[in-house]
Amino acid sequence: MPGFVDKPEPVQVPGLEHLHTGKVRELYRSAAGDLVMVASDRTSAYDWVLPTDIPDKGRVLTQLSLWWFDQLADLVPNHVISTEVPEGAPADWAGRTMVCRSLQMVPVECVARGYLTGSGLLEYDAHRTVCGLALPEGLVDGSELPAPIFTPATKAAVGEHDENVPYEEVARQVGTETAAQLRQTTLAVYGRARDVARERGLILADTKFEFGHDEQGELVIADEVLTPDSSRYWPADLWDPGHPQPSYDKQIIRDWLTSGASGWDRTGHTPPPDLPAEVVEHTRARYIEAYERLTGTPWS
Repeated sequence: MPGFVDKPEPVQVPGLEHLHTGKVRELYRSAAGDLVMVASDRTSAYDWVLPTDIPDKGRVLTQLSLWWFDQLADLVPNHVISTEVPEGAPADWAGRTMVCRSLQMVPVECVARGYLTGSGLLEYDAHRTVCGLALPEGLVDGSELPAPIFTPATKAAVGEHDENVPYEEVARQVGTETAAQLRQTTLAVYGRARDVARERGLILADTKFEFGHDEQGELVIADEVLTPDSSRYWPADLWDPGHPQPSYDKQIIRDWLTSGASGWDRTGHTPPPDLPAEVVEHTRARYIEAYERLTGTPWS
């Protein structure tokens, strides 16, 4: 089963209990019971966590998430308490650390789609539906949908695919009231983010969110939000439906891995190779460009 090519040993910090190594983040619990999330420079593709880091990626993900949390504060509360690096932690945790409230997480990937692409396109081509929602004839790769749709997925372990599920399955798993709130909040947040991105010359094609409940039972948005890892951004001036769009995500890496240059067979069991320097730098530049275009702030 795919997973990490080289799974890292987590940094041990006095006073912090290491809980989990994810594709990108290390998760700790503080003595106070808060969660400490540290975004690494790791990247993944085709269910593998790759052996090559993308410099600054963890900082970009963290700083862009924090910026978006501020833009969304009137729509939904978030889990961030502070960005202070815990005492005794490595210096390179600066800028990539979020101290967060511990939540009762909802086991659903809350996906919003405003455009047809990715796994949604595959289902549409086969059935004219996405997550069981009927869509009109004539849509192609990159088409804008008549209205944004909520297309949830079940969360998968590292090395496994998230699986798209109908809304009714979410309601069965988490209850009708929570399912309705997830759908409403996901589409509201997507709508806000889509409009903000559009003002900055970007199309937000789709995105995914994670939510949890706090001690009072309030729904809270968590993890990362609206980054190039969790969202598909396209340059609006180059939008041309009918084929894949240029994007600000990991498509550069995927394209190289599936090219003859990599020599890698994604259908086999051999781990993917190291990324060449030009692919690393091109990917880093795209992440930074997305940050700068969205926030209006130069990267430093």
